[in-house]
Amino acid sequence: MMVGYVAYLIIAVAVIIFLAAAIRILREYERGVVFTLGRFTGVKGPGLIILVPFVQQIVRVDLRVVVQDVPPQDVISRDNVSVKVNAVLYFRIVDAERAIIQVEDFMAATNQLAQTTLRSVLGKHELDEMLAERDKLNSDIQEILDQRTDAWGIKVSNVEIKHVDLNESMIRAIAKQAEAERLRRAKVINADGEQQAAAKLVEAGRMLATEPQAMQLRYFEALHDIAGERSSTVVFPLPVELLGQFMKAQGK
Repeated sequence: MMVGYVAYLIIAVAVIIFLAAAIRILREYERGVVFTLGRFTGVKGPGLIILVPFVQQIVRVDLRVVVQDVPPQDVISRDNVSVKVNAVLYFRIVDAERAIIQVEDFMAATNQLAQTTLRSVLGKHELDEMLAERDKLNSDIQEILDQRTDAWGIKVSNVEIKHVDLNESMIRAIAKQAEAERLRRAKVINADGEQQAAAKLVEAGRMLATEPQAMQLRYFEALHDIAGERSSTVVFPLPVELLGQFMKAQGK
């Protein structure tokens, strides 16, 4: 009788061990790459998966978007400026079979490829382009990475350059360049203002020349402005022609 109970207990334990080894539950964002005696036999999931213990093995693959930080890279730009650049990489697995079979470690492989691509792409551009055209550079890097990782079943959705670190001497040089540019713009704006003012003065002179009475009205307005400032100065207009005749008389 005791032997029978022991036998039933052994059978129950064996069944429990068998079920524990055979049953797998995969979440909605997971897929299982199944190998039977070492050969690929399919991708399963999500939900309940039943395997043959010791004959089949399963490798879990997460299909969610992975956010990976690309370490700072020393980059020499096309105009021979040394900078440190780091970025953020967003990618996900779209083909679990290729991600497991075609590459040993898709996480490490994608990270190393992102580092080399970052240095290669940025090295073809000048420093001003790195600072002003980040969207274009992000798009170029993302497109190259997406093409190269397609064989691994990986989709690179986005690449964002985070920081472009410069040394102190380069920062001072850029500040001087920006200051010089602002001074240039100020001088150009001032010159444009002088040119416009001169054009308006010429136009006003022509109008006053056609209407002599207008000059007298301007004279009265000037006297009114001077009187309003509580000044004892009185200005009398003197025609230039009168001065010319006076100078001729003195010469004689």
